Amino acid sequence: MEYVYAAMLLHSAGKDITEKGITEILKAAGIEADEARAKALVAALEDVNIDEAIKTAAVAAAPAATAPAAAGAEPSGEAAPAEEAPAEEEEEPSEEEALAGLGALFG
Repeated sequence: MEYVYAAMLLHSAGKDITEKGITEILKAAGIEADEARAKALVAALEDVNIDEAIKTAAVAAAPAATAPAAAGAEPSGEAAPAEEAPAEEEEEPSEEEALAGLGALFG
């Protein structure tokens, strides 16, 4: 996971994601870098639009992040009545789309 974090740090800094950049960040953090893993990550990210992948991940995580808040307690300490959210039909991504990009790194 730390290899992905290093790549994200390079991306957020506006730097090119390279094997050298990833290994230098890991070494600076006191982590012994495996050059083969860094090379594999750079190759996997070669055709990935990271900004688009972040937006897609943020949209997918948003419903899950709001669910616990809906089940919270009232200020009086009593449980809030559950409200039913309207069912939204979302188009499921194809298996190929699901495996594309960063998700492919995690099997």
